[in-house]
Amino acid sequence: MNFYYDPLDKACKSVTGGIARGSELTFHIDVCKGGESWLSADACILHLYQDDGTAFSFPMDRGEKGFTVTLRFHETGLYFYYFSLGERLFLGCGAGRKAVVTEHPVSWQITVSDETYRTPEWFKGGVMYQIFPDRFCKAGDNPVPPHKIFRPDWGGQPSFRPNEFGKVLNNDFFGGDLNGIRSKLDYLAALHVSVLYLNPIFEAYSNHRYDTGDYMKIDGLLGTEEDFRLLCEEAERKGIRIILDGVFNHTGDDSRYFNKFGRYDSVGAYQSPDSPYRDWYRFHCFPDSYESWWGIETLPAVNEQSPSYRAFVCGENGVLRTWLRRGARGYRLDVADELPDFFLRDVRQAVKTEDPDALLIGEVWEDASNKIAYGVRRQYLQGSELDSVMNYPLKNAMIHFVRTGYTNELRETVAMLLDNYPKETLDCLMNSLSTHDTPRILTVLGGKECADKEEMSRTSMSKEARESAKQKLKMAAVLQYTLPGVPCVFYGDEAGLEGYMDPFCRACFPWDDIDEELCSFYRKLGEIRTVCAREALRDGEYRELYADASCLVFERRKGKASVCVWCNRSSVKYTASLPHGTYRELISEQTFKKHAEIPAMSYGILIRIK
Repeated sequence: MNFYYDPLDKACKSVTGGIARGSELTFHIDVCKGGESWLSADACILHLYQDDGTAFSFPMDRGEKGFTVTLRFHETGLYFYYFSLGERLFLGCGAGRKAVVTEHPVSWQITVSDETYRTPEWFKGGVMYQIFPDRFCKAGDNPVPPHKIFRPDWGGQPSFRPNEFGKVLNNDFFGGDLNGIRSKLDYLAALHVSVLYLNPIFEAYSNHRYDTGDYMKIDGLLGTEEDFRLLCEEAERKGIRIILDGVFNHTGDDSRYFNKFGRYDSVGAYQSPDSPYRDWYRFHCFPDSYESWWGIETLPAVNEQSPSYRAFVCGENGVLRTWLRRGARGYRLDVADELPDFFLRDVRQAVKTEDPDALLIGEVWEDASNKIAYGVRRQYLQGSELDSVMNYPLKNAMIHFVRTGYTNELRETVAMLLDNYPKETLDCLMNSLSTHDTPRILTVLGGKECADKEEMSRTSMSKEARESAKQKLKMAAVLQYTLPGVPCVFYGDEAGLEGYMDPFCRACFPWDDIDEELCSFYRKLGEIRTVCAREALRDGEYRELYADASCLVFERRKGKASVCVWCNRSSVKYTASLPHGTYRELISEQTFKKHAEIPAMSYGILIRIK
């Protein structure tokens, strides 16, 4: 007897992915048994249980072609399910999410979100670009405080060695600034960028600025509040919105709030038990023993339960709403899994009250729909917290595919995202290949591993290795720009920047040495995504058309708008039959009728033109 159930097939599960509270969901198992009637099958039961362990059993109705049951979900949260066939046989989740007959079933998941959960429409279908502000472009000569080291050698290697006390200070600055970003808006517009995500821009001691010194002040090396206002206004005139990095799990020890070194005119929590900021932090033994982020003493952890801290961040005149009023259009929340649910709800309430259309993305490295952090199941995607997340599972899967030539991990990851995530989330996923926390994609694809930072500092790719890595990067970028979600390009990836882990991945943009071939390729992908195939790639459904060990072909479709994408990492040539009409491959501009050739080691984006 054969049983067919695939939650990504709407004939089996009436809604793909997560659902809204109050929605009905129909489950159908197709049954066939050669020439015999499927009616000889045992009765089928759907077993459903909530995250707290509350369990339900629902007998499924027999029908002409199988078993069916319809349920309505009245509570937000996670539900898990499998099917039983008699007493000892079960249907559970197998490869590609399809059902397998087993004695020990793996459950599928249903994410139920609030029925009011909506994500910003303006973000979907765009292109995101991430900038590490000190290293993108320098346009001015902003004053350099005495405790910061200015580097006049734009493009030099970032400092990475520890000082005599064994500490890496991250206090070397190349002088990239807000006006430098503004001067390159035409360059970004040519890449069809619609969203700029800026790593922290507030006053801080370090060049990464995750050790916030003053949330209400632009770092002087970057410019002024007026510079920020002008950047936001001019960017929006070019169709580009700006989102900021929200770092609310910790501050700097050298900050207005902690003030360990007395550089600020405030009474910091480190200085006195009577400080107005005292309950923002947790001291084990005042003042030198305190909770910090991952034990890094320069990053004292914040107590998000502090009423005054919550008001400071989320209040009417708090950090979040203030910078939205000054031109930002949303936030990426640093280490979201270390921010408690109640705080994330406060953040969302503040952001959406100020601007219902603002974007809120969280840094989450795993499947965000069911993550457990510090023993607590998180609720990021259930409608009261985040719009979406950084899509590290897909990042890793895309890289694995282009490096190894095997499709399995990529297909499984895409299936997981489609099955577990609400559509509102899926269309806003932040799809990166590099970030400020990971090695540059070109270096990753170059293939050489290094033992330590000393070796990384003196290692670069050969010309042959770089050319090979570039071809793999192009295939990865095709996936990045066409799979569900929004591609996010880390500044300089399109220009051919190399670099191992932090700080080497944070090098200066090579304005005098741009890889024009690669940059042109990214401009083409931006045009395809935002102009040629926007409707299908914005929020179109995903369907796998063909896959084997090394070749993947999929479609994105919305209504009559359709895009077909292939990535072939094998040494085999394929021929795809096409329905009647004329088709254009958008990267090479080739046209096809009846058949499309898929060469070995190739990629393509195909649309019907008539």
